[in-house]
Amino acid sequence: MGDDLRRRDFFAAAAGVAAVVANPASAIAATGQRPGASHVPDLNLGDFPVVARVRARHALEHLKVLSDRIGPRIGGTASEHRARDYLVRELKALRYQVTTQPFTVPDKYLADVNGQWQAGASRFGSLGVTVKAPFVEVADGQLPDLTGKIAFYVNAPAGSAPTHAAIERGAVAVVLGRISATASKSSAFSPALDRDVAVPVIGLAQVHTEKLRAQGSGELTISTVHHPNLTSYNVIADRPSTFPWRDNGVVMVTAHYDTVPGSPGANDDGSGTVLCLELARVLRYLPTNKALRFALWGSEEQGLLGSRHYVSQLPPEEITRIKGVFQNDMVATSHDPATAYWLLSVDGADNATTANVRAAAQRLGYDPRVHGPVARGSSDHVPFHEKGLASANFSWRGEGGPAQLEPIYHTPEDTIRDNISLERLQVSLELIGAAAYKLASGAV
Repeated sequence: MGDDLRRRDFFAAAAGVAAVVANPASAIAATGQRPGASHVPDLNLGDFPVVARVRARHALEHLKVLSDRIGPRIGGTASEHRARDYLVRELKALRYQVTTQPFTVPDKYLADVNGQWQAGASRFGSLGVTVKAPFVEVADGQLPDLTGKIAFYVNAPAGSAPTHAAIERGAVAVVLGRISATASKSSAFSPALDRDVAVPVIGLAQVHTEKLRAQGSGELTISTVHHPNLTSYNVIADRPSTFPWRDNGVVMVTAHYDTVPGSPGANDDGSGTVLCLELARVLRYLPTNKALRFALWGSEEQGLLGSRHYVSQLPPEEITRIKGVFQNDMVATSHDPATAYWLLSVDGADNATTANVRAAAQRLGYDPRVHGPVARGSSDHVPFHEKGLASANFSWRGEGGPAQLEPIYHTPEDTIRDNISLERLQVSLELIGAAAYKLASGAV
C-alpha cells in the first residue's frame, strides 16, 4: 500500500475518532447501561469509537443475505461460492485488501425434496436422478408391497437391512428420518450403506421427518446430486497498521461461513460471519499499532478444513506476527437457556484473546454473563492453538457448560426467525470489538 493511501487512512482514522468524541448522542449511547448489563459501563478511550458505532441491526442485513437468501452454504458447492462472492464484495467496499484462498474438499452428496427441503443423499444410492412417487411410512417391522412407491422410515433399525428390504419390495426410493429421544433435534444426513443400490436413498432432518409423518400420505419429488471435484475458499481481509513505521503484529477476528446440509446456519455460523463484517466496518479507520485481519473460513463443518489449510500455509515469520485470534462461532442464539457467553480456549488457559474479552466485559458491565475460559475445541481456533498462538472461540451456550447448545443446532430451524437474538448479537459485537481493538491498538 502506497504512502498516499496510508496517510489517507491515518487521517480517516483520526476523523473517525474525532467524530465519535464530538457527537454527544454517540457518547451518551456508549456510556449508558447496556441491555442485559449488570452496571453502567466504565469505558476506556478506545472503547468509545467501537461501542458507540457497532449495530446488531446493521449486521442483521448481512445475515438476511446469507441465511434467508442464500440458505445452506455447503463447503465447496455453488451455495458456498455465492456466499464467498458476497463477502468479498462487502469487504472490498470497505477498502480492505481482500484475497481468497482456495483448497480442495471432499465430494458432497445432497438431495432436494419437493423443491423445498435440502437433505443428505447416500453415496451408495442412485445419484443424479429425480424420482416422483407416493410415499408410504414403513412402521413396526411391517413391510407392505412398495412397488412404485417411496419407502419412508422413521428411526429405522441401525444398519442397511431396512433399506435393502424396502428395495426388494419394489421401493423406487428410500427416505430415512430420525426423531431424537432428547431435546436436541436431528439434522439431515447422508445414509451409509454396506453396498450400492439402484435407487436414491436420502436422510431427512427431524423437522421434515415430523412434517412428512404428520402429512401421512402424498407424493414426493426427490432429486439427488453428486458434487465432485470441489474447491472451497477462505476469504481474508487485511488492513495494515495505521503507522507504517511500526510492525507490532496482526490481530485476527474470524468465523466460518459454511453450514451443514439442510441448515441455513443463521446462528452457526452466519452470526459469527456478520459479526466480522460489522466489526470490519467499524474498525476500518480506527488507528492501530497492529494490522487487522478478518478471516472467514470455508468448510469448517467438514473438520475445520479452511482454518487448517490457512494455518498450514503460513510461513514461520507470519505465525510469529499473529498476536491473537478471536474466533466467533454461534454468537447470537435466541435459545432461552443459552444465557452464558463462554470463553473457550483449547486448553482452558487464559491468553491474550480471553483476557481482553473478559476485561472488556468488566468495563461494559457484562461480566456476570461471561464464563471461562474453559477447555473446548471444535472450532477454528484449534489450528492456531496447535501452533502456540493466542486463540479462543467465543459463543453463547447454556449456563451448565459449553456443550449445552440450542436444540435446533445444525437443523433447518437455525433461521433468523427461530434462532437469532439481536441483543446477544449486540453484546457479542461490543465484547469482541472492544477486546480486539484494545489488543490491536496496544504498543506491544
